[in-house]
Amino acid sequence: MQRNYFGTDGIRGRVGESPITPDVVLKLGWAAGRTLASADGMRRGDRPGVLIGKDTRISGYLMEAALESGLSAAGVDVYLCGPLPTPGVAYLTRALRLSAGIVISASHNPFEDNGMKFFSATGAKLPDDVELAIEGRMAEPLTCVSSKDLGKAYRVDDAAGRYVEFCKSTFPNELDLHGWRIVVDCANGAGYHVAPPVFHELGADVIAVGAEPDGLNINAGMGATHPAFLAQKVREHRADVGIALDGDGDRLLMADSEGRLYDGDQLMYVIALDYLRRGVACGGVVGTQMSNLGIEQALTGCGLPFARAKVGDRYVLEEMHARRWLLGGENSGHIICLDKHTTGDAIVAALAVLRALIEQRHTLTQAVSAVRMFPQRLINVPMQRGFDWRGSDAVKRAERDAVAALGETGRVLLRPSGTEPVLRVMVEAHDAGLAETHATRIAETIARAAGAPL
Repeated sequence: MQRNYFGTDGIRGRVGESPITPDVVLKLGWAAGRTLASADGMRRGDRPGVLIGKDTRISGYLMEAALESGLSAAGVDVYLCGPLPTPGVAYLTRALRLSAGIVISASHNPFEDNGMKFFSATGAKLPDDVELAIEGRMAEPLTCVSSKDLGKAYRVDDAAGRYVEFCKSTFPNELDLHGWRIVVDCANGAGYHVAPPVFHELGADVIAVGAEPDGLNINAGMGATHPAFLAQKVREHRADVGIALDGDGDRLLMADSEGRLYDGDQLMYVIALDYLRRGVACGGVVGTQMSNLGIEQALTGCGLPFARAKVGDRYVLEEMHARRWLLGGENSGHIICLDKHTTGDAIVAALAVLRALIEQRHTLTQAVSAVRMFPQRLINVPMQRGFDWRGSDAVKRAERDAVAALGETGRVLLRPSGTEPVLRVMVEAHDAGLAETHATRIAETIARAAGAPL
């Protein structure tokens, strides 16, 4: 079945354009309510309940109201928790024994965009078959249950505090962060009122930045997608470490005391080696097609198997479950520690990294010193809907030539974005110049074939 709404990470788009319009969001709420209420594993004998959280975008108010109406019309109770990171919604959905959770967010995108992510009763991303079932119901006429069966709405007033306590519970009781000065960049997103308290209550001297959302400034020049801001603030405040979240709090990037930046691959390596040191049977590590070859070589050199999933944290999670491994993630900063949470969580992952540094008395630089990262060049080529890049002889020839030239010392990956109208061109090589040359050549070829400017 062709997907009209769901991408690799829920539903996302520009506010005011389909599917992010009040009428479509209302219908999605209804379709999700009808589907989730009848799915296996939902509560029996009770009215189904769905938790709705959101990030700090001004459009969240509009979408929250539309979703609430659709779910109520389907006979589903709604629990509203206000701004809360995506992993916080996943946690509370499970903790409150609800049927599902919905996060209103466009993650790292600008404020003009918004979207929805769905979680099952177990706090995991919805499987493909449930998403397809929701898509199928979108073609049905919207009906309303009888007045006595309409869903009610409740406010979860202690949502933020409960999530703060959950995050702290993943850090060892015998450790604390006293003596650490930490810059926490909340990207003016959903973590603005929960991330700083977590680290402060564990003892750190916290400098919170990007913690004054106004509905329009989410991800604006800061956060995990703009890490130079974090590096600047770490140097400015002479901090020991910097932590950057994205707008919905599931991506993590970090900086050391010199302002050097570390991506999801490197942070996952730090956590993996800590598991190995402590004898945690994590099985292996799942990365993605975008994961750096240097991380794969470093992990396998330590005896930890490494597997690649399709790009997208849901596919990483599926691969982790299939292999029964505990650790996986993406270089963009999604890091999943299944011994602690059911989904990627920036705060929980940051605490795992800090634990490793404290117990081994390492700096971030020392913790990743054994890793030789391969230079990567990523270029986003604008794509018009319907362009068949896979069928272009010129594109295939450019890709084939790059692969042959790099041999075993690099990689080439072409993939359409699941969240933006672009084709991503990634070239990895032992030399930065080679990566730049081949990536540019392929991107220019695609642009010419598509008739789109770079």
